[in-house]
Amino acid sequence: MAGPIATAGTAAPRTGAEAARDRGGYRPALSLLASLFFMWGFITVINNTLLPHLRSVFDLDYTQTTLIESVWFIAYFVASIPAAKLIERVGYQRALVTGLGIMALGTLGMILAAHRVSYAITLTALFVIASGITLLQVAANPYVAVVGPAESAPARLNLVQAFNSLGTTLAPLFGGYLILGRSASGNAAAGATLTPAERLADAQSVQLPYLIVAVVLVVLAAVIARFPLPAISGSGGTTARAARAERAGLSLWRHRNLVLGVPAIFIYLIAEIGVSNLFINFVSQPEIGDLTHAQASRYLFLLWGGMMVGRFVGSYLMQRRPAETVLAGAAIGACAVMLVATFATGHLALWALISVGLFHAIMFPTIFTLGIRGLGPLTEEGAGLLIMAIAGGSLVVVQGWAADRYGLQRSFLITAACELYVLFYALWGCRTGAAARPAGA
Repeated sequence: MAGPIATAGTAAPRTGAEAARDRGGYRPALSLLASLFFMWGFITVINNTLLPHLRSVFDLDYTQTTLIESVWFIAYFVASIPAAKLIERVGYQRALVTGLGIMALGTLGMILAAHRVSYAITLTALFVIASGITLLQVAANPYVAVVGPAESAPARLNLVQAFNSLGTTLAPLFGGYLILGRSASGNAAAGATLTPAERLADAQSVQLPYLIVAVVLVVLAAVIARFPLPAISGSGGTTARAARAERAGLSLWRHRNLVLGVPAIFIYLIAEIGVSNLFINFVSQPEIGDLTHAQASRYLFLLWGGMMVGRFVGSYLMQRRPAETVLAGAAIGACAVMLVATFATGHLALWALISVGLFHAIMFPTIFTLGIRGLGPLTEEGAGLLIMAIAGGSLVVVQGWAADRYGLQRSFLITAACELYVLFYALWGCRTGAAARPAGA
């Protein structure tokens, strides 16, 4: 996969290609990859507008609703290691094109599911889309981290992740207008029951949005297939075989920042997905915002917009402060506002939940870059494990269960607890040093 990232205190000799990257020759590729981050963020958050819609169409409780999202994140667990192996065989560029093709196939499956009004086909199509996104994640995140100077990797990944957040910001508007705004469930009062005819019409309302997405994915795949992406040492062919030889005698498990980074991403995803999935139902409650689902989707736009702003700000701050310091501050802020959302009511609770997006913004890209720091020729395998940890989002079903048993608002105590582990990782777990030595050193 990637060429080595120097560990702290080590000055690795630079090749001519690395010197060119340090001069900024990677920037056109980075701009194109930003479009990938945009698209998978956009598609992921369409699910947040789709979930309350499906809850009405299939008459689901909170546990069953969050189980839909669990299927999405199980795909990360299943597909991450095969994705890393595929990248090793075919290289980054072909892997990115393949991932986009898989996503397009899944979006066409959503159109079929809407036509058949099938819950099973819906789950299958979402699993396929998520598998394609997993391949993109395993390829694009470490590529962005290593294509430029190692010292600016956290800032660089936060910057392109800001475009991911741009996609997540626009998706609720797109989904709110084309799905919730055109459906009976999106405009009905909370708790209203739909007639069979209304459920059929609502199920079929997702066909146009997913057709548009499928076309965009195919076009983007064609563009990336023809774009001259800078080669990264160790990606495909003979360089891959050389990288395998270099990995001999090294162990991932001697890198504390990776070993503790995998659960950090796993636990963080429980927090992020729990907030986004239950957001519309939360702010629609009479004691919080007293809104319809269509109206609530506009506030979801602000949650994801906060994540976009937070990533731009985080990228700026990390050029002046250590990434782990910025991460610790974000974890403290996120825990504080989640406690307010849990115990307050009315607009105070609503805006507290919205503001958590500002603090969540930098968590995934920063944990990811801290987790692969110092892995060198093990970067590919480490990245695969970190992306696999996104499967933590599947445990949002636990929060759905807590919401059914103890109340939706109290279930956000789970989110607050997750922020504490991120704080632990920022203060201690991400440190490298002796643990980064090769096995047997």
